[in-house]
Order: sequence, then C-alpha cells, then structure tokens
Amino acid sequence: MYEKRTDLAIEVRESFPKDDVEIEGVLLQKERHGQVWVTTVEIKNEKGASYMKKPVGTYVTLEFPMGSYQTDDLKKSRETVIAQIKKVIQKMIQQIEKEEKKTCPLLLLSGLGNRFATPDALGPYVLENVTMNRHVKREFGDVFDTKGKVLCGISPGVMSQTGMESREILDGIAAKVKPDVLLVVDALASRSVNRLCRTIQITNTGISPGAGIGNNRNKINKETIGVPVIAIGVPTVVDAGTIIYEALENALSKEGYQEEEIFQFFQSIASKETKDLFVTPKDIDEEIRQVGMMIAEGVAAYAGENE
Repeated sequence: MYEKRTDLAIEVRESFPKDDVEIEGVLLQKERHGQVWVTTVEIKNEKGASYMKKPVGTYVTLEFPMGSYQTDDLKKSRETVIAQIKKVIQKMIQQIEKEEKKTCPLLLLSGLGNRFATPDALGPYVLENVTMNRHVKREFGDVFDTKGKVLCGISPGVMSQTGMESREILDGIAAKVKPDVLLVVDALASRSVNRLCRTIQITNTGISPGAGIGNNRNKINKETIGVPVIAIGVPTVVDAGTIIYEALENALSKEGYQEEEIFQFFQSIASKETKDLFVTPKDIDEEIRQVGMMIAEGVAAYAGENE
C-alpha cells in the first residue's frame, strides 16, 4: 500500500477502516461549533502510539471553511476558530501546570520555517503579528500589569540560512530565557488537498520539523528542549504522489480493481520526481495571511493581550 505522507493525527486515525472502530490506546472525540469541527485524538499509551506512529499525547484538530471574501458566516467561523485556539492552549497549559505543580506565566513563541518560501512562512508570519511583552516586564517590573502571560519570541529560520538546527537555537535560548512553555508554530503536510490552510492542529507532544515532506530534522519536544512544548501547525502542502494515488484509487476501485493492483499500477507510472514533488494552493500567500492571523489572535487572546 502507498504510504500517504501527513503530519496530521486526524488523518492517521482516518486511515483505519472506520471512525467507530476502537483502536487500543487511542480515543477519538468530535464536536461541532457552527461550521467549525473540533476533533480530539488522544493517544493514551505506547500501544496507541505504535498504531498511530505518533508520540503519546493529545492532538486537537480544528477544521473550518475559508474564502477570499468575508461573509457573515465566515466571520463567525473565524471568531470560533480564534476562541477554540485560545481554549485548547489554555487547557493544555493548565494540564502542564498541574503536572509540573507550578504556574507557567512565561511563554516562548517560536515561528518555525522560512519566511522567504511562502508555503513555509506560517511560523514567521504568526510571530510578526503577536506583540511581545517580556522586555516591558523586565524594564518596569511590578509596575507592569501581569494579569496576562509574559511573551517573548524568536524566528530561528531554517538550517540553510543559519547553518544550525532550529532545535539547537531553541535549546540555547530556552537555557538562557528559561520559559515555562515553548509554543511553536510551523507549516505541515497533509494527505488531502481539502485540508490545506483549512485545518489547524494543536498538540502537546512537540514537533518534528519537515517530517511530513521526508526532511526530518531534530525533534523539538520536552525531552530535547527541557521545557513542555505545544505545537500549532497548519498543512500548506500535499504530496503530489498522494494526489495521483487517490485519483487512481477512486477511479480504479469503482472498476473492481483490488488495492494491491492499484498500488502496482501507481508504482509503474509514478516517477521518483513525482513522489518528491509537493503541491500548494495557488493563492497560498493570501491563505497564509488569513490562517496566520487567526493563530496570532488566538495566541494573543490566551496571553491576555486583548483583555
């Protein structure tokens, strides 16, 4: 069977025969808020991690409509997404505070990716649209209103720009700044064109930059950085091989071909170049701006910026 590349836990879960089939160690919960679907995939133990091929933890996926013009329905969905981002981050940090037995006022926000490559510019874009306040706290001390969270941020770039792994940069910054939680934002890969820039995944397991496109970098998580990591990601690319395979699968399965036969046919027509090619929407720059602003406003709402 062709292995469809994805960073989304919801798509791994969907790869099993039916949603109502129980997978040992994996819980699935779906909620609908207007036009926004909220799906929680919780991997409870190593058995579930083995099935899902993802670390133990919680993966919350928001799915929402997007449009080039703002109707009342789209505006309402946007507000719902922002509220859900705030709610999920809040819930995950409350869980961290419970496990760590301390409050977590200082957040380090990291926008991963390459600001000069639009499909990979989500992280830097979000960082640019969130106001940092750690320097104000350090300057004015107790005079500064600390009702909200204290935020600082960094966009570490990519290794081709810096010669360093993002994890190495964040490890050094975390050692100096000593944040309570590291919040990372990055672009992901999906196996469905319908989810590109219309899905946000939030997880408390950290992130493996580039994993979805086969360009695995050092993992960024609590074990490697030393502080709890919450990762927010949006799929911006899909593997071209996946698009071809799904088109063949849909057409040939109706003609009675078996899965193995479809895979063999795909292997015969798909070149290495096709399998290494990734596709992104033609209006990716506008979609990055729209979804990036929702994430930025969700993070800011949690941090108390808008209170």
